Amino acid sequence: MSTTALRRPRSLTADLVEALGDRIRDGRLLAGSKLPREADLMVEFGVSRTVVREAMSKLQAAGMVETRHGVGTFVVGPGDASSFRIAPDQVVTLQEVIGVLELRIAVETEAAGLAASRRDAANLQAMRSALDTFVLAVEEGRDAVGSDFQFHLEVARASHNHHFADLLAALGGMMIPRARLEPAVPLTPERREYLQRVHAEHESLYEAIARQDADAARAAMRTHLSNSRERRRRAMPKG
Repeated sequence: MSTTALRRPRSLTADLVEALGDRIRDGRLLAGSKLPREADLMVEFGVSRTVVREAMSKLQAAGMVETRHGVGTFVVGPGDASSFRIAPDQVVTLQEVIGVLELRIAVETEAAGLAASRRDAANLQAMRSALDTFVLAVEEGRDAVGSDFQFHLEVARASHNHHFADLLAALGGMMIPRARLEPAVPLTPERREYLQRVHAEHESLYEAIARQDADAARAAMRTHLSNSRERRRRAMPKG
């Protein structure tokens, strides 16, 4: 009988928790993304339904995933149950979205400056890939929320201080305001024009990081996020 066949379900569960946890921590499974289906995990890892469900329970208890009944299981981010997070149901109004943007301005402005000082070739390549994916999505009439989040996450990673990336991962895709407030519909000309402005702001930030200009990178990030905040403020009802 093989060693694998002799292993107890508890060991298989621990292996699955570790494997999925590694994917969450290193960014292969991004915050806000949906985990593979239960059946797909059973096939990929060669485990039973019971093992998969036990692993999901442990990941949920650790604050790394959350299950939305009838929808699926989604990545929350790395860390344990006591780690910082803002749940999607906490960001449902314009005022709450603006609050998250204010937090992002404070955190991501400094992350951008550090990224300019510390980035390496791999960081630049990852940022460029996210920018190219953003452009392709807009050209195809999609909103590019995923690649927008990915670009900001790669900037945080380029700081080489994992706390910045961990915080953005905890926020997940819901930190992109239009992911919370705007319906997923085909792009109108006005919305396409807005996304093109967003891309231009991203490019300015990328160029500052690429030339290692920390002050310009901070200014570009602050301008980009402040523009988003002001757009949301203008949308708020008067009074």
